Amino acid sequence: MKTTYVKPHDAERRWFVIDAAEKPLGRVAVKAASLVRGKHKPHYVPYHEIGDYVIIVNARKARLTGKKKQNKLYYRHSGFIGGLKVENYEKLLARKPVAPMERAVRGMLPRGALGKQLYRNVKIYAGDEHPHAAQKPEVMEI
Repeated sequence: MKTTYVKPHDAERRWFVIDAAEKPLGRVAVKAASLVRGKHKPHYVPYHEIGDYVIIVNARKARLTGKKKQNKLYYRHSGFIGGLKVENYEKLLARKPVAPMERAVRGMLPRGALGKQLYRNVKIYAGDEHPHAAQKPEVMEI
């Protein structure tokens, strides 16, 4: 038996669109991260970029369970003394509607150069319109 390895430039790459409206934010992020990494492909290896492209629409309408809208906190730091900023989900969503989805997907990808390259293959939009119709994306149900 011989193992076949697929190089990143030889991998067949497809486009998927995920509608996040009324779907749990975490489940959408897990599915997107898995597709981008290529874990659904038979020739998956963790150190190559062989995954597909993912378009997430209606990121603003993704839902959270329980009281997470008020209690979930997002932290960022300016780098200066006393520069810690804390914001809950509702305020972050009002200020930047795609930020919670971006952070959820980004947090599920590997750290380092590979993770940065994989994250470039994720396109997230607050509304239901996207400019990638020419790629003929397939609809992915969750």
